[in-house]
Amino acid sequence: MKTNLLEFDLAGLVAFCESLGEKRFRAIQIYRWIHQQGASDFAAMTDLAKSLRFKLEQNACIEPLKVASEHRSKDGTVKWLFDVGDGNAVEAVFIPEDDRATLCISSQAGCAVGCRFCSTGHQGFSRNLTAGEIIAQLWFAEHSLRRSSGTTERVISNVVMMGMGEPLQNYSALVPALRTMLDDHAYGLSRRRVTVSTSGVVPMMDRLARDCPVALAVSLHAPDDVLRDHLVPLNRKYPLRELLDACVRYLASAPRDFITFEYCMLDGVNDRAEQAHQLVDLVRAALPGKSWCKFNLIPFNPFPASGLSRSPPPAIDAFAEVLSHAGIVTTVRKTRGDDIDAACGQLAGEVRDRTRAAERMASRRTISIHRAKARTFDCKEADIG
Repeated sequence: MKTNLLEFDLAGLVAFCESLGEKRFRAIQIYRWIHQQGASDFAAMTDLAKSLRFKLEQNACIEPLKVASEHRSKDGTVKWLFDVGDGNAVEAVFIPEDDRATLCISSQAGCAVGCRFCSTGHQGFSRNLTAGEIIAQLWFAEHSLRRSSGTTERVISNVVMMGMGEPLQNYSALVPALRTMLDDHAYGLSRRRVTVSTSGVVPMMDRLARDCPVALAVSLHAPDDVLRDHLVPLNRKYPLRELLDACVRYLASAPRDFITFEYCMLDGVNDRAEQAHQLVDLVRAALPGKSWCKFNLIPFNPFPASGLSRSPPPAIDAFAEVLSHAGIVTTVRKTRGDDIDAACGQLAGEVRDRTRAAERMASRRTISIHRAKARTFDCKEADIG
C-alpha cells in the first residue's frame, strides 16, 4: 500500500525520504511541491531526479479528499463537504473578509463532546481524522481558491480548528497538521493566525502549550459549573476552575497575550446581565489585576433538534456592554454563511454515529423539560401556600 505524503509534517517526510535513501533537502523540495504548488503528480516535480520520481511513484501518493459537494453563500462564504469514507463526510468553510481570509477546518467525523447548541454534537461521533485528512482540507481549499481567482499568491491567511470535532481529542493527528500549516516550506502561517478551539480538554491544553503553541479559543458558554455541565458535558470532567487555571498557564506560551472565550448566546439560558457580571468575576478571579482574555459572543444558529433559541439583539448588546464596561475586549460575531448552513455551530456533514448521540441528547432534553416543569409546579404550590 502506498504512503499518502499529505500525512507527513516536514520531519515525517524527511524520515520517509531517508527510508528511500534520499537526503533531507529532497524532502524539502517535495514538501514545497505539495503544499506551496499544490502538486498531486510526481511527474510535475521537474527539479527531482528521475530516479527519485520513480521511487515516489512506486512507494507514495498524494491523495486528496474527495469533494462530495460545494455550496457558495451570497456573502462569499464557501462550504465544502469532503467524503472521508465508510459513510462519513466532514465540512470545511472558507470565510472571506476585508482584512483576512479564514478557513474553518474539521478534526473529527462527528464529535463526542455533545454540546447542546452544536449541530455536530447531535450527530454523534464516528472517528478521528488523520493528519492527512485534516491538512487535505487546507490543501484543497487553498489551491482551489487560487485557481478560481487566477492567482499564484496565498489566498488563505487564517486557519481556525473550529469545524466538526474537538481538536484536542485528536491530538496525535492535530499537531503534525498544525506544524505543516506553520512551516515556511508549506503554508507559512503565523502562530497568531492559526487558532485551535477547544471545549476544555485541560491536559491537552497543557501539552499544546509545550508542543505547538498557537492561538487558543475556549468554548465557555456559561458562567457557572451547574449551567456549563448542562451545555458542555465535558465540564463535568474539567470544571471551570480547572479550565480557567489551564487558560492562565497557556498564556505563558501563547503567541498572543490573551485567550479568546467563545460564548454562544442562548435566549433565556445564558444571556442575562447577571450572568455577564458572573463572567467578569470569573475571569478576574482567575488572574487578578490583568486584562488577559477577550470574549467573542456568538448569536446562536438554531437547528430543530437543539430545543434552543437565539438571544434577541438587545439582550446580546446588553450582555456585551457589561463585559466591555468591565474592561474586557468583547466582540459580537457576525453570522456568515447561514443561508448554506455554514455558520458557527451548523456544520454537520454526515456521520455514522457509534455513540447513540441523538438518543442520549433527546433523553437529556426530556429530563430538563421535566425538571423545569417540576420547578414551576413547586413555585405555584408555594404561591398557593
